[in-house]
Amino acid sequence: MSISVGEVTAVNGIQITLTVDETSNKDTIFYEGHRYKGISIREYISIQRGFRDIICIVEGEYLDERRFQESPDKIFFVRRVNVRPIGYIENGKFFEGIKFLPLICDPAFLLPEKVLKTVYSSSAESDFCIGSLLKEGIAISLPWQKLFNTHIGIFGNTGSGKSNTLTKLFTTLFDEKHEQIKAVSKFVLLDFNGEYIKNQIVPYEHKHAIDLNTSTSRDKFPLAENEFWNTETLSILFQATTNTQKPFINRVLKGRSKYGTGQASVLQYLKYTIKFCFTSSSQKPEVLDLLKSVLKCTNSEAILNKISWHGSKYKLSLANRNEVFFNGENQYEIYLRNTVDNIQIYDLDAFQEFKALCKLRLINDLMFNFVQFDHIQPLLKRAESSLGGLSKVIKVEAQTATDKKAITVISLRNCNPDVKKIIPLLVTKHYYNLHKKLIKLSPPEKTLHLIIDEAHNILSQQSVREQSSWKDYRLELFEELIKEGRKFGVFLTLSSQRPADISATIMSQLHNFFIHRLVNDRDLFLLDNTISTLDSVSRSLIPNLSRGSCIITGTSFDLPMLIKVDELSDSSKPDSNDVALEELWSKKDKQN
Repeated sequence: MSISVGEVTAVNGIQITLTVDETSNKDTIFYEGHRYKGISIREYISIQRGFRDIICIVEGEYLDERRFQESPDKIFFVRRVNVRPIGYIENGKFFEGIKFLPLICDPAFLLPEKVLKTVYSSSAESDFCIGSLLKEGIAISLPWQKLFNTHIGIFGNTGSGKSNTLTKLFTTLFDEKHEQIKAVSKFVLLDFNGEYIKNQIVPYEHKHAIDLNTSTSRDKFPLAENEFWNTETLSILFQATTNTQKPFINRVLKGRSKYGTGQASVLQYLKYTIKFCFTSSSQKPEVLDLLKSVLKCTNSEAILNKISWHGSKYKLSLANRNEVFFNGENQYEIYLRNTVDNIQIYDLDAFQEFKALCKLRLINDLMFNFVQFDHIQPLLKRAESSLGGLSKVIKVEAQTATDKKAITVISLRNCNPDVKKIIPLLVTKHYYNLHKKLIKLSPPEKTLHLIIDEAHNILSQQSVREQSSWKDYRLELFEELIKEGRKFGVFLTLSSQRPADISATIMSQLHNFFIHRLVNDRDLFLLDNTISTLDSVSRSLIPNLSRGSCIITGTSFDLPMLIKVDELSDSSKPDSNDVALEELWSKKDKQN
């Protein structure tokens, strides 16, 4: 049984005006064992039109110009409300969209909680609940079948509760579907602040947690040899420019595949290069320092200490013996041959091998006037500076083990800024390419879900701390993933404090949004121009949302919903709690 609260008194297009009685002014009404919410902004009412109920949302209210009217019993105010139809209920099921409009004098009714739940949860076929409607307090099921095969954005200022929403969303998914998920789906969470490395989402023993640290070598991200020795991968790791340095890396790898791999091949290449440099008729001053640098990984680092560049003769010569110039094989045979033949190289990891091959390749290119030293030197400098950090977070293996756990969390909390920019790109490319190789059917029989917390760190268009070509390369990869990934079963979930900083292309491809409190005008303007399903009333609430409250909208939802997300237990919530200053400072006072 529904409560009649008024009738239609004006129809102007899709703007409907109701005259309602004083009953509707109460906050909560109990009638025949059912609870009803009174009429207020963003509440829903039904208008009966024949055998159908037209569902409308309240957008405004005002008093009639007469202000009040008299009746035999009492005097009361004339209250009018403006409503907009959003759908209709037929045969007990809610359908979104304007198909029917009411006529004047059609009665209006309050919606009982049962009907209201049908309106919000019409597309949800199971009990997938992360919270309840903020005003009504009704637990609402989300359509997980439609939600997790889309790209998702979770946005809100710091302290607004977005980390709790992200965690609650995927915790509920794994609580409901863990056994079914792990056989066919892979979830990868890039965690910039180390908030999800413990028992969040799933217990620690059910996740693959990789805690990267550029100060120690505890955990490392595994790469197969064929994946590391790849032009794209090495260009990512060392931020190679497209026109000069990337082709140079490609020549390094072609030489490696041609002459063999491993330190024996590097040693043979080194001996050949030394002989070539000292017997060539055209020598270069840069090659001497490059050779000395390569020899640091051998037992013969000092063999070139007495060699110097003679500026007037343009030749390599022996120090203190200017009459000895290396301009043919005779001098090389006499002074260097035996020492070079006895060089032994130390164990090289993949990074050291790459650095040595780059220097040897550069020496040969310089000798043939194939490149300019100044164009390639920045690549070598980046390799030198980043070698320590990257070698501590990446391990290159002959064959990587198969990860059978459904979720992998990669923490970047203890990484330096350079690694924090490189690793997400490398991880994304690794899983994306690996997943595409597994997909042989359409639609895909497996899915990959990439979750990026604090996404503005790597998807920002505003960053000025890197070269524009490198930033473009990074954004192009994620833009390709978000535009083309769905056909391969790849889905992206982004969480960020500053949605306006994220690439506009990426933002435009998101399908569903969980929007917490945002106050910056640029962020609000972006949402207003990106989300077609966000109505003006919902948008006006965003700057004033309380902690933990968010607006859910998107292609998977019939209507925007204002919900209060359930707070997780202390053992399951992300490590992002505010500091309790009162408790903290009281401890200090006691200690003093």
